[in-house]
Amino acid sequence: MTHLNRTFAELGVRDEIVRALKEDGKEHPFAIQELTMPLALAGDDLIGQARTGMGKTLAFGVPLLQRITTDPTRELTGIPRALVVVPTRELCLQVSSDLASAAKYLRAGDRKLTVTSIYGGRPYEPQIEALQKGVDVVVGTPGRLLDLAQQGHLQLGGLSMLVLDEADEMLDLGFLPDIERILRQIPDERQAMLFSATMPDPIITLARTFMNQPTHIRAEAPHSAATHDTTEQFAYRAHALDKVEMVARILQAEGRGATMIFTRTKRTAQKVSDELAERGFKVGAVHGDLGQGAREKSLKAFRSGEIDVLVATDVAARGIDIDDITHVINYQIPEDEQSYVHRIGRTGRAGKTGIAVTLVDWDELPRWAMIDKALGLNTPDPAETYSSSPHLYEELNIPADATGTVGDPRKAHAARPPAEKKSADRPARNRTRTRRRTRGGEPVTGHTTTAPTEQASSEAAEGTDGAPRRRRRRRPRKAAATTG
Repeated sequence: MTHLNRTFAELGVRDEIVRALKEDGKEHPFAIQELTMPLALAGDDLIGQARTGMGKTLAFGVPLLQRITTDPTRELTGIPRALVVVPTRELCLQVSSDLASAAKYLRAGDRKLTVTSIYGGRPYEPQIEALQKGVDVVVGTPGRLLDLAQQGHLQLGGLSMLVLDEADEMLDLGFLPDIERILRQIPDERQAMLFSATMPDPIITLARTFMNQPTHIRAEAPHSAATHDTTEQFAYRAHALDKVEMVARILQAEGRGATMIFTRTKRTAQKVSDELAERGFKVGAVHGDLGQGAREKSLKAFRSGEIDVLVATDVAARGIDIDDITHVINYQIPEDEQSYVHRIGRTGRAGKTGIAVTLVDWDELPRWAMIDKALGLNTPDPAETYSSSPHLYEELNIPADATGTVGDPRKAHAARPPAEKKSADRPARNRTRTRRRTRGGEPVTGHTTTAPTEQASSEAAEGTDGAPRRRRRRRPRKAAATTG
């Protein structure tokens, strides 16, 4: 995305924020930021619409920070003055990190301005403690925000700024009722901003109910392509049993950097991660079966470059906001065209180029045809492709000598959900058959006595048809008759 050579300082952003942004390599705003900031800094309500990866966080974050720190009528007392509501934990962490970075030179009286993240999947106590110490900006997910507000720990009566980020995703996840409950607890006089990649009817209705004559800003013309112009897209018809082999070759393409692989199911995400780790790739997984700590560990490793491949489901991937992703691979095609746009929006960000590869199984062709038609991709019938197909190597710049492995097996980040790890710690039971398990990408040789997996334990408790197996009750023997 090109900028118009204006700087944040020229838009009226205060020196402390300009300094922090410049140290982070951000000096010129992107389109959504340049269009939004003058109105937001003036205190207007607005709706910002732009595709994923266009810089929406700073578009609302910079005006938010500036307005709460320059309002001469209200001092920052530690009661939250700004609230940003986001749909997922990952996005919550990303937005709070970005805001904290931009605010690092801002002061609230004799202390630093504080930004706190509030989200589920973590203990309540540290979040309650942070709120009790005093917070200026809260970034949170709807459920946990509502919980803490109802318990009296989160005070919403002092808000002067409200932001709903990724509103369309909150709609998809069923958070609208929670958001409406939150809106009923905040002051009527406050500035509100709503940001969304798409604008379905329920979101428009919501905006009308809580916003005051908002200005609708689009960062591009309505007829522009839904997908990134800077992302080169490829679609291949692939056999399910050959997909991992194909991915292993794609990951060896020249110029390949940080890569995200998308699956539709949690089980497939873990399976692909484990198999790629077995082939020597530096890979991690992010999906709903993993605990929050394991997910954060994988994301941190991905951001730091410790791993360069991240396998994720759609919901878990929301909020992964990294500018340097070079490739996105759709291991399983998404549910609809909007999910496709969100997925491939992870690459080709901030004016950089990217590559998106979609592997379409035979039974996925009808859904792919619908996505292709909706987005005008002109690839309704992808070419039949295998891991040995010459056109795959040629189109994606894969070396001719690339094989299915790149080194010794590795241990995948967050290789097992906590529940499975727990079952592995149980005392071993005798088993009559030899089993071979793979733990975190490392082969474990078969033994006649192993700890059963969670699935095996479940199967043992059920009959072959899935119905619970009844325990046979032993009838007590009748006492022998005594002769008198």
